[in-house]
Amino acid sequence: MTISQAVTKRILDLCKERNLTVNKLSTISAVTQSTVNDVVNGRVKNVGIVTIKKLCDGLGITITEFFSTEYFESLDQEIF
Repeated sequence: MTISQAVTKRILDLCKERNLTVNKLSTISAVTQSTVNDVVNGRVKNVGIVTIKKLCDGLGITITEFFSTEYFESLDQEIF
């Protein structure tokens, strides 16, 4: 799994846990819907930390909580 795939899975999991649509997440996070859609549909490979922070704020979690999952703990090193 790549980091962009891990970010996508984490966002979708958090939305599901909170019964949120991607549209609602974009609204409560002040991130454009097109940006959130691009992230969850894999069109953005390098999500900025500012965007992730805004999403976390909308979800009511810290960045540490966002990244504290097996998705990120088991990532292979990506060197290109």
